[in-house]
Amino acid sequence: MTDDIAVLGAGMHPWGKWGRRFVEYGVTAARSALSDAQLGWNDVQLVVGADTVRGGYPGHVAGAAFAQALGWQGARVTSVYAACASGAQAINTARAQILAGMADVALVVGADAAPKGFFAPAGGDRPDDPDWLRFRVLGATNPVYFGLYARRRMALYGDTPDDFAQVKVKNAAAGRANPHARYRKAVTAEEVAASPVVADPLRLLDICATSDGAAALVLSSMSFARRHGVDPVRIRAVSTVTPRYPRTTLDLPDFATDSAAVVAPPAIGFRASIAAAAYAEAGTGPADLDLAEVYDLSTALELEWYEDVGLCPAGEGVKLLREGATALGGRIPVNPSGGLASFGEAVPAQAISQVCELTWQLRGQAGGRQVAGARCGLSVNQGLFGHGSAVIAVR
Repeated sequence: MTDDIAVLGAGMHPWGKWGRRFVEYGVTAARSALSDAQLGWNDVQLVVGADTVRGGYPGHVAGAAFAQALGWQGARVTSVYAACASGAQAINTARAQILAGMADVALVVGADAAPKGFFAPAGGDRPDDPDWLRFRVLGATNPVYFGLYARRRMALYGDTPDDFAQVKVKNAAAGRANPHARYRKAVTAEEVAASPVVADPLRLLDICATSDGAAALVLSSMSFARRHGVDPVRIRAVSTVTPRYPRTTLDLPDFATDSAAVVAPPAIGFRASIAAAAYAEAGTGPADLDLAEVYDLSTALELEWYEDVGLCPAGEGVKLLREGATALGGRIPVNPSGGLASFGEAVPAQAISQVCELTWQLRGQAGGRQVAGARCGLSVNQGLFGHGSAVIAVR
C-alpha cells in the first residue's frame, strides 16, 4: 500500500531500575536499532523523541536530548508528549514526515527513568482534565482506577480474582523468554493471591511496576527500503484518536438537581474506538491478527482489551483466557513480549517497545516466545487526557 512505511530497525535498553539518566537508555536503544537496520547515525534525517515530564526543562526535551547525545549532525528534530501514548504519537509524527517526502529515514526514541511507586499527579491544577479530576476529586490514583475496572468486571461478567491472576501467570511465562524484560521468572496463581492487596480486588502482582527503560525504531519510506534490498515489516496504520464524550463544562446537565436529563453514553467506548480507527485505516480486522500487544496496566485491564479490540464479545475475555487462546501457542497470543506485567512502565518507551515486539515477531526473530507464522500484529494503549494509541504492522 502507498501509505505503508518500513521498519528497518528495532532496539531496546532492558527494563529495570538502573538509576541513570533517561538519555543514556535512549542512546543505547537508538544505537541498537541503527545496528539492526545496518545504518549509521549520519543516515538519519529525522529524530522524533517521545517525551516525559521527567525529561528535563523546556527545550531540553527528548528529541533534542537524543540528537545531542548521539552527536549533532543536522537531522531534523521534534518531540512529542502524550503520556503513555507518546511513543505511538512519535511513530505517527515520523510517519507523516516520511510520507510527506520530508525525510527518508527517521529515528524514533522513547526512554524513561521512572520514580518508585505509583505515578502521582503532576503538572499542577488541571480542572478541565478528567484524569486530574479522577486523581483529586475521587482520590483514584492509577491502582484505585484499575481496581474499579476489576470490580466492574466481577459485577457484570462474574470474573474472579483467580481469573485476573491467570493473566499474570500467562504474561510472566512469556516474559521469561524476553531478554529485555525486567521480570523473567514464572509466577503462579498462588503467588499472585499471596501478594499484598493494593486496591481490592487487585494485588501487587496484578499491577505493573514503574521502570527505567528505552525503545527505538528506525523507520523509512518504502522506496528507501527497496533501494537497499530490504523486505521490511511495514507499519500500515497508526491510530491516535480521542474519546467521544460530552464536554463536562458545557453539555452535561446539573446532575445533582436535574435527574430527568440524561446524556447518552458514546456508541463505542474509547479503547474500542482506538482499535476501530486502526482497523479502518489498515483495511483489516480482528480476524486478520496473529498477535496483539495490549496495555496491561493491570491483569483485569488486559481482559478489557481483549473485548475492546474485537478478539471476543463483551464479557467473554475470561473465556478466551481460560481456553488458552491468548497464551503462547494459542490462537491469538496477547502480550507475547510479557507485557507491562514483565516490563513495568517506562512511559515514553512503552508504545515503541510494543512495535519493537511486533517487528521481531513478524520477522520470526522472537526466539522462545515466537508466534508461529505471524504476519499481522496490533499494538494498543492509551495516554492521559484522551490520547489514543494503536499501531498495525504487517509482513
